[in-house]
Amino acid sequence: MKSLHDMPEGAASASVSLDRLFELAEVLGTLMEHGVAERGLTRARAGLLWALFHDGAMTQRALAGQLGVTPRNVTGLLDALEADGLVVREAHPTDRRAMLVSLTESGRTLTDGLRRGRDALALELFGEMPASQLAAIQDGLETVLARLRAIDRVDG
Repeated sequence: MKSLHDMPEGAASASVSLDRLFELAEVLGTLMEHGVAERGLTRARAGLLWALFHDGAMTQRALAGQLGVTPRNVTGLLDALEADGLVVREAHPTDRRAMLVSLTESGRTLTDGLRRGRDALALELFGEMPASQLAAIQDGLETVLARLRAIDRVDG
C-alpha cells in the first residue's frame, strides 16, 4: 500500500481535502447536536420534524422511507414527539390502514426556530464570501455528494 508521501501531488491534495471534509462533518455534527439538545431533541427526532416541516404531513411509512429507518423506529420517535405535543397522528383520509403525521403548532414553532438558527449560521459562514467563491464551494460539494451517493449505491 502506498503512503501519502508516495502519491502524486494531486492525490495528496485530495487526501488533505478529505481530511478537511471529515473535520467539517465532525464540527457540524457537534453544532447540530448542541442546537437540537438545546431544544430538548435528539438528531433523530429533529430529522423527523425537519422532514414534516419541509414536506408536510405524510404517513408513517413515507416518513420511514424518507428518513431511511424502519417503520418501527419511526413509531418510537413519533411516540416521544407526540407526548411532547410536537406532532399529531390522525387517520388518513383515504387509507383506513394508514396514519397521517403532521406537525402541531408547537412543532411548527420549534422547527421554524431550527430553520432560523440554520439561516443565521449560513449568514455567519457565507454572508461576506464573494459569490464566485460560494458558487465554487457549492459546485464542489455537489460533485462530492454525487460521488458519495454513487459509492453508497455500489456498496449498499
